[in-house]
Amino acid sequence: MSGRRPGRGHVRVVVWTLCRAMLALALTTAPIRAAEYFVSATDGNDGGPGSYSAPWLTLQHAADLVHKGDRVIVRAGNYAGFYLDTTGEPDLPIEFIAQPGVLIDQDNGRTEDGINLEGASYITIEGFAVTGMGRAGVRSVLAEFVTIRNVHAYNNNQWGIFTGFVDNLLIENNETSGSVLEHGIYVSNSGDYPVLRGNYSWGNHGSGIHMNGDRFQGGDGIITGALVSGNRIYNNAASVGGGPLGGGSGINMDGVQSSRIENNLVYNNHASGISLYRIDGGGGSTGNIVINNTVHQPSNGRWALNITDAATGNTVLNNIFVSEHATRGSISVSANSVPGLVSNYNVVESPLSADGGNPATTLTFAQWQAAGRDLNSKVADAASLFVNPAAGDYRLKPGAAAIDAGTMTLAPTVDFFGLVRPQGAGYDAGAIERPSTSTATAR
Repeated sequence: MSGRRPGRGHVRVVVWTLCRAMLALALTTAPIRAAEYFVSATDGNDGGPGSYSAPWLTLQHAADLVHKGDRVIVRAGNYAGFYLDTTGEPDLPIEFIAQPGVLIDQDNGRTEDGINLEGASYITIEGFAVTGMGRAGVRSVLAEFVTIRNVHAYNNNQWGIFTGFVDNLLIENNETSGSVLEHGIYVSNSGDYPVLRGNYSWGNHGSGIHMNGDRFQGGDGIITGALVSGNRIYNNAASVGGGPLGGGSGINMDGVQSSRIENNLVYNNHASGISLYRIDGGGGSTGNIVINNTVHQPSNGRWALNITDAATGNTVLNNIFVSEHATRGSISVSANSVPGLVSNYNVVESPLSADGGNPATTLTFAQWQAAGRDLNSKVADAASLFVNPAAGDYRLKPGAAAIDAGTMTLAPTVDFFGLVRPQGAGYDAGAIERPSTSTATAR
């Protein structure tokens, strides 16, 4: 051996190598979970440890005992719901994960909801079916970073999923249907940055998705930074239980600002398709982007897109807005919502309105364009655009006017099905991009 001491450069290399090894280990090691518990309606016992081989019996017992970082796995069976007011942390969320076959058909005993999260943040609720509740299937209030995923909430009295004052909310891949009095999904109060994506919401007496800043309940009354993406919203404002048709647009936005509504399929809703407005919100629904949606209204519906109550500065691009109604057509904008409106590269049909839908003063497409709107848009009807709209198949027909009719400006990079845009010479209008020949079989 030479006996020479290693130089500083050699030391730096060794230290850097060790640091990289430690970083790699940190990135590949799963976070430490506090505990994993099990619940079984068929062979559980709340007097046991809640382990894999000795599960608990009830969801409420699990909710009473969990701490930050705990996961509760629920096995198939029928259950009463649960009330949770314990909070997780950013790296230690509390998770309730239902395996296939879990049904909550009794409320939690404290409220008329199936699952009630009261001031509980950093929570994930996944996989539950909830039915027959007096209020909501799943309710979350006064919290942040709550995830509600793969829930089937059906035939509940008020709402499928309800939230209030929840920031950084994620509601994804749920199915909400048959709400007797109101909405499938209701995001209320001034909770900012909600994400609603991949949900099916249908057959509710009110809206499929209703967002309401609600200034009367405190806060600023504004929902900011929402993303409503890739949802299938149909047959809402429906008759439930043989009663009269309800009200509420397929997607309702009251006091929602600086948000995106994209890639949604909205059809056969008996009020309007998409509405930006203000009744309860702390301000108008301003500065939003409505892009690459497909909206098809039935003969007893209202306008495909309704913008009113000083909902200024909105951008409307790459959409399909068509209607079977005799006098209500594609776009209705109130006079006080016209300032700052950018509407272009859409596929529409007459009539249109620049004064809130007054039937005496509706406009033809040519008159609408004469005012400087939709100069690059096209006119078409549902029959010429879609493969089979009666069956909910809104893929574009060969040669449809919506093909290559859009703009790349602000457009989402994938379509409703996750297909990369564009597929042809340009971006298609609507939620569904027609695949090129080379990718047609991949879908």
